[in-house]
Amino acid sequence: MKSRLDVALALAYRQTTVLFKNPSLFVPPMLFPLMNFLAFAGGLSRLRHVPGFDFHGGYTAFQFVFVLLQSAAFGGVFAGFGIARDFERGFARRLLVAAPQRSGIIMGYAIAALVRWSMIALVLTTVGLVAGMQIGGSGVDLFGLYALALVFNQIGLLWACGVAMRFRSVQAGPLMQTPVFMLLFLAPVYVPLDLLRGWIHAVARLNPLTFILEAGRGFIQGEPTQVGAALAVAGGLVLLGVVWARTGLARAERAG
Repeated sequence: MKSRLDVALALAYRQTTVLFKNPSLFVPPMLFPLMNFLAFAGGLSRLRHVPGFDFHGGYTAFQFVFVLLQSAAFGGVFAGFGIARDFERGFARRLLVAAPQRSGIIMGYAIAALVRWSMIALVLTTVGLVAGMQIGGSGVDLFGLYALALVFNQIGLLWACGVAMRFRSVQAGPLMQTPVFMLLFLAPVYVPLDLLRGWIHAVARLNPLTFILEAGRGFIQGEPTQVGAALAVAGGLVLLGVVWARTGLARAERAG
């Protein structure tokens, strides 16, 4: 276990150092959620007047939860791009040879993804508070919200990690981000689930991310809802993600 942790911490330190030394790798993942937050919470704010929109925290808080979860997921996905670049440049292959416990490689990338997203979450939260976001939840509720986002970040990382280690090329980037993008935007993004109509309502009801999104919105307004379902979905996705990433690592090991 110590050997695995040593590998993880060393790799996380290396990835974080590369990130700080190359702002071009950090700025796009920062700007993407900020632009979405400003566009959704600003340009679409009149949707709060739609009959039946009963979210007490206001539209800014309503959209903040979605953008926070979106930033978490794509923070993990963008970390997957870094894994693919490491394979293209030969670093990951040397790492596979040098690491005594190769499962620590996934842990290292996961820690680096968490550090990257934590900085984005801090900026995003600051912007939300400056924009007048209303927070009705207690400290415990907010802990639940950010814990959900943290788990979502790791789910995004595990998915992207599995793809990157199978293809070992940044050309697999669209495959990393498109499924995540589609799942996110097939959830109740702009209005609550009950206000959706037609096929999008049916799809959103079946979308497992809807439970996570609604639980997060319940936390921020101080009215927790769907917490059990959200935890079950998140736990299931983490388990699937671990299997997906670990089998991807095994394929990369066989490829040499």
